[in-house]
Amino acid sequence: MLGHTVNAHTTNAHTTNAHTTNSRTINFQAIRNFSCEFASDVRDGLTRPGQKELPSKYFYDDLGSALFEVISHLPEYGLTRADERLLQRHACEIVDRLDAPVAVAELGSGSGKKARWILEAIARRQRTSYYPVEISRSALLMCQRELSDIDSISIVGFEREYLDGLLEVAAHRQRSQHLLVLFLGSTIGNFDRPAGIKFLAEVRRILEPGDSLLLGTDLEKPSAQLLKAYDDELGVTAAFNLNLLARVNRELDADFDLGQFAHVARINRQARSIEMHLESKRRQTVRIPAADLRLEFAEGETIWTESSHKYSPEEVFQMARAAGFRCQAQWIDEQWPFAENLFIAE
Repeated sequence: MLGHTVNAHTTNAHTTNAHTTNSRTINFQAIRNFSCEFASDVRDGLTRPGQKELPSKYFYDDLGSALFEVISHLPEYGLTRADERLLQRHACEIVDRLDAPVAVAELGSGSGKKARWILEAIARRQRTSYYPVEISRSALLMCQRELSDIDSISIVGFEREYLDGLLEVAAHRQRSQHLLVLFLGSTIGNFDRPAGIKFLAEVRRILEPGDSLLLGTDLEKPSAQLLKAYDDELGVTAAFNLNLLARVNRELDADFDLGQFAHVARINRQARSIEMHLESKRRQTVRIPAADLRLEFAEGETIWTESSHKYSPEEVFQMARAAGFRCQAQWIDEQWPFAENLFIAE
């Protein structure tokens, strides 16, 4: 769990209008298309044989994004602070390893706060463009507010899925520019391992040789530590997870009774991951008119909403090679096992 995710089992979906720093045009056809796609994804996931599921990318409506910001400050969830410590300490070293001139794209930028250290380091040596790619319009607006004070940075946001947005960024790059892609936090962990390598390979196909990817990876740690991080004492993560059902209610006219579902975090030792589920407290029926669904839930039946895979430091180098990159450098936080990894496109 971190950043604005693409589900392990849903790697590409809706596109909507671009958002720029100077204007915003709302494409109403795109909004209707998004609503239809949301309904389709909900129908496909909740009728999947064996295990009902919902794509984790739909966590991040305005309320979900705000709840995640709170999660990032919880004492149990050290991942965000580890990510930020590494970026703050090593931004200059990271930038010094890049060929100039460089433009920056960030996949799942959120508020853009973590990109600040990289952008400030680049701005000290050149003017540059920053392209946040987000499916949350409110996050793009926060990004603009967060980073608008940095001199020599032009911000152009894209309200897109990761790969669609990156394709647009690549079309904007100047011929002589190198591209640095930021994929921070532990978002790559929301993919299962084969899907994660496939996604990285798709990123590589968009890039040119010599371009770079700064990838965050959460590393393996004790199960008890993970369970506390994904099921905090205050219940913020539970609210974040349940908001996914609330969103289906709001946008698809469903009748989920949130009081009859419980947030559950589980360790999957075989996959080396932690999973989030929503468990039905009783036998119940749920209707989702906009998805043309009537669902039966047994007591104890769950909806799988997210997986977060954890890695060994050595495994990250193997992932880079499998996807067409070379891992040039790796920085590991000492307080919370987490790594920033600089991949170079070969």
